[in-house]
Amino acid sequence: MFAIVETGGKQYKVSEGDIIFVEKLIVNEGDTYTFEKVLAVSTPDGFTAGSPTVPVTVTANVVKNGKGKKIHIIRYKAKKNEKKHMGHRQPYTKLQILSIAV
Repeated sequence: MFAIVETGGKQYKVSEGDIIFVEKLIVNEGDTYTFEKVLAVSTPDGFTAGSPTVPVTVTANVVKNGKGKKIHIIRYKAKKNEKKHMGHRQPYTKLQILSIAV
């Protein structure tokens, strides 16, 4: 049994027990989070796709909020003696899927 959920402008295929990294959500560690947009769900009875959503509840436990690995960006202009070094760490929320309630 799996579901396709949308959060942060991205879609994720999740099953019970999966751990996923999503764009940062405004929740605290240890809280539960319920996905608002469930686009499709697969059950033993068959596959159901929504238009645009399916009335299914997917709940997840917030494991942690953190930042990803640093990405180094170097901007360089030839013959101008201009160099700029920047870094970026994308914030994320780590979720563990608890249940998919049909």
